[in-house]
Amino acid sequence: MSEFWRRAFIYPVYLFLIALFLWVTAGALPAALVFGIGMALQYFAHLRNLAAFNRWLADPDTRSVPDGTGLWVDAFSQLNKLTKRRRKEREQHAAALLQMEQATSALPEGVVILGEGDRVEWCNPQAEHHFGLDGERDVGQQITYLARQPEFVQYLAQNSFAEPLVLRGMRHDDLVLSIKLIAYGSSKRLLISRDITHLERIETMRRDFVANVSPELRTPLTVVNGFVETMQDMPSLENDMARRALQLMGDQTKRMEDLVNDLLTLSRLENEQNILHEEKVDVPGLMDTLLEEGRVLSNGQHQLKLELESTSGLSGSISELHSAFGNLVTNAIRYTPPGGDILLRWYEQPDGHTVFCVRDSGIGIAPQHISRLTERFYRVDRSRSRETGGTGLGLAIVKHIALRHQAQLNIASEEGKGSTFSIVFPAKRRIPADDPTAIS
Repeated sequence: MSEFWRRAFIYPVYLFLIALFLWVTAGALPAALVFGIGMALQYFAHLRNLAAFNRWLADPDTRSVPDGTGLWVDAFSQLNKLTKRRRKEREQHAAALLQMEQATSALPEGVVILGEGDRVEWCNPQAEHHFGLDGERDVGQQITYLARQPEFVQYLAQNSFAEPLVLRGMRHDDLVLSIKLIAYGSSKRLLISRDITHLERIETMRRDFVANVSPELRTPLTVVNGFVETMQDMPSLENDMARRALQLMGDQTKRMEDLVNDLLTLSRLENEQNILHEEKVDVPGLMDTLLEEGRVLSNGQHQLKLELESTSGLSGSISELHSAFGNLVTNAIRYTPPGGDILLRWYEQPDGHTVFCVRDSGIGIAPQHISRLTERFYRVDRSRSRETGGTGLGLAIVKHIALRHQAQLNIASEEGKGSTFSIVFPAKRRIPADDPTAIS
């Protein structure tokens, strides 16, 4: 028998023996009276301990666990140990939470914890500054009630947060924020905001510089190139070294002109005030033009093929799409050795997206370079790029044109086996061939 049950029965057993003895010596009535009083006292003691327990339950955080009597001593002792252990764990958790809040408050980024329904559960001081929140007053409020910019509300409503959102004028006219959402748990989100006002100003200065200096460079380059061409055509020029020097001067001047033109194009694409000119683009007709231009550039050194698997057109800028598609075709010709194959393809995916694709059998690109190909002036092989005459801005231009058309540039390549460049357009930009409003 366990210690608990032994202690539980020892009192009634002794009381019963005493009552039995009284029954034998003094009669049944005294025995029953003593037994009843003894059991009543034990019952009263249980009630007294139970009342003390109820009082403690009413306010366990400030009151101590009762000492108790009888069987309640062990129960209250175990409860006291458990309470102390839980209180210590709670203090440790509170200290850890306080340290986390202090560390998060020291971050230069704004951090907002959003619960179910995008309701604010906590935010750090930077987030209060970025979104105009009050860390105490706004807890439980929906973030869209406090930050009502349409772009922000739309960003919260979508399910894909791979790309950050850039918000201008969130709280002040000159404040620019980069916002990122991270989902965690079952229904929680972490909203992280970063002040990129300074970076935006630097980027604006860079764009303005490029836009302003490029036309200034174009005029003297045109003049120099004109004189070089004139001197090359002079019949009295017989010195081979002079002819070679003029040829090099002409090539480099032409390359600088191409660079200035690409810089101007890129600057124009990055200008937010340059709104996309929407028109109906006959993509199959454009593909035929690209094929002819590619054959002229290749000069018979490559096998160029065209696969038109769709007759659909696009809604967009024909000049920009011609530039983007042409850049990809030109790159394929430049980086494919003579005798190689180049395929131009236009097709539709089952989900309605349309795809322009250029596949070549050229030198290919190592995996570590692919993610950086669209950076300005990034070159995998600088010496080869100089030989092919590229400016290093072609793919940056292609990427910007794709973004202006809500499209995505995908690159797949393997060294020695060739590359595939694809521009995937959203279904909303597709113009079916049987559409009465489509291009004829």
